[in-house]
Amino acid sequence: MSAHCKLVTLMLALALGGQVHTGKIIGGHEVVPHSRPYMVLLERHMEDKKTKYCGGFLLNEDFVMTAAHCQAKFFTVLLGVHNISDKNTMQRISVEQAFPHKKYNPTDFKNDIMLLKLSSKAKINKYVAPISLAGQLGSLPKSCIVTGWGKYSNTKDYMSYVLLEVNVTLTANNMCAKDNFYCSEGETGPSEGDSGGPLVCEDGRAFGVVSSTFTPHPGGPIIKRYAKIPEDKHFIKSP
Repeated sequence: MSAHCKLVTLMLALALGGQVHTGKIIGGHEVVPHSRPYMVLLERHMEDKKTKYCGGFLLNEDFVMTAAHCQAKFFTVLLGVHNISDKNTMQRISVEQAFPHKKYNPTDFKNDIMLLKLSSKAKINKYVAPISLAGQLGSLPKSCIVTGWGKYSNTKDYMSYVLLEVNVTLTANNMCAKDNFYCSEGETGPSEGDSGGPLVCEDGRAFGVVSSTFTPHPGGPIIKRYAKIPEDKHFIKSP
């Protein structure tokens, strides 16, 4: 392993501990390497010079989508990643400009979506490819998948070295629908290190963005929230 890869791996392990809202894949399994070529590992370079991480997904050769709460001083996008210590298929591209949703609310996480304009075009190949976006879901519950490199156990403070995936079932939650989220219940799923990754349903299209976790009342169920992608796609095409 190169010195650079060792440094990246160490930074990933240390950075996750300070993240509050970004998620972990709990109860998941390793994906077939490079079977999710749209997945992005997002390096967030913060004002205090620390590096933190979020997930994301490639929309086309110029844009990545992630969560608006994953904002930073500047970003580096890592594409073509499966094992974070292997850079053979990795593309590192800096971000030219970030476009948080104009109506993003950092207090309640409404409209928790952000676009990142890449400084150079991603090279599309068998390791790197965009994912299609979908409109609104029909009847619920709906089986979907969430993917990321976040923490994989409540007893561990470091990220997974490999890309993990877990099935989640969306539930009919009136609070979520009102606030423009999809939701799943229970500990299984994302919570710390995976924010910004896609909620993928039906025929492999992205329906939402991993956002946040909350408990509506003491002793209540754990609710995982996924920001709905705007149906008209206007802010996506013209940020």
